[in-house]
Amino acid sequence: MEISNSVETALRDAAEKVENALSGYLTEAYAGNTVVAEAMRYSTLGGGKRIRAFLVIEFCKLFGGSIEAALPYACALECIHAYSLIHDDLPCMDDDDLRRGKPSCHIRFGEAEALLAGDALLTLAFELCASNQYVPNKSVRLAVATLAHEAGACGMVGGQTLDLSNTVDSYRELRKIYSMKTGALIRAACLLGYYAATDKPLQTDIDNLKLYAEAVGLSFQIHDDILDVRSDTATLGKEVGSDIKNNKKTVLAFMKVNEAEEEEALLTLLAVEAISHYADSDLLCRLAIWLLSRRK
Repeated sequence: MEISNSVETALRDAAEKVENALSGYLTEAYAGNTVVAEAMRYSTLGGGKRIRAFLVIEFCKLFGGSIEAALPYACALECIHAYSLIHDDLPCMDDDDLRRGKPSCHIRFGEAEALLAGDALLTLAFELCASNQYVPNKSVRLAVATLAHEAGACGMVGGQTLDLSNTVDSYRELRKIYSMKTGALIRAACLLGYYAATDKPLQTDIDNLKLYAEAVGLSFQIHDDILDVRSDTATLGKEVGSDIKNNKKTVLAFMKVNEAEEEEALLTLLAVEAISHYADSDLLCRLAIWLLSRRK
């Protein structure tokens, strides 16, 4: 209970800061006053746990950086995450009508507008990264390059492509997809937080952060697979059983629920071990543990 309360309080505090910053970035000055701008705000504001943004902020703090330096990168991650959800819900992808307890973007605004809103959020993310005035120029270069790689064909988009092929024959293959589709933006979050704190990164730090991100990302997706069969639409804020509906293989195609729970617990242990030697890493370690108990 103590872990849950402390993590949830920290998440709420960070989410409020990120929400305020995103609201400023999604004003007419940045996004315009078109239907697409309205769709961008609809899909980005007022929902979500902001876990990726939280990771940016906390890893920045872990290495001595400021929240002012972290926020533009955190908002950039949230824009890319929102764009990915908009596109994921489209009929040509997962064909989901509900997201965060309300109609998906394409249901509310139409498919063309949803597609363009996602495109606009993707490009806005790089504008926010490139415009970060609280970090050295080298930090900006590192952040932009990392975000582009992890969000692109070798990261999230590549994972989505493999996911759509629906030719997964083993847990090993599924892990690769999850590492790209879900893990990529979590890796980006951890690294962008680090780069917000320093423009002289050490390879040992990068390796440790990537290990934490890989383990947390895979555990996160395994937990989503479990929730898809154990939870309900009201709790999740989206349709349950969507993977079964779309004939997509999840971790439960290769192991039983109790085995999947054991696997995510092992991954959580690996995540904690990767960063626990850093001073003040306790909150990030507790986050990894808390993710095992989340209900949505």
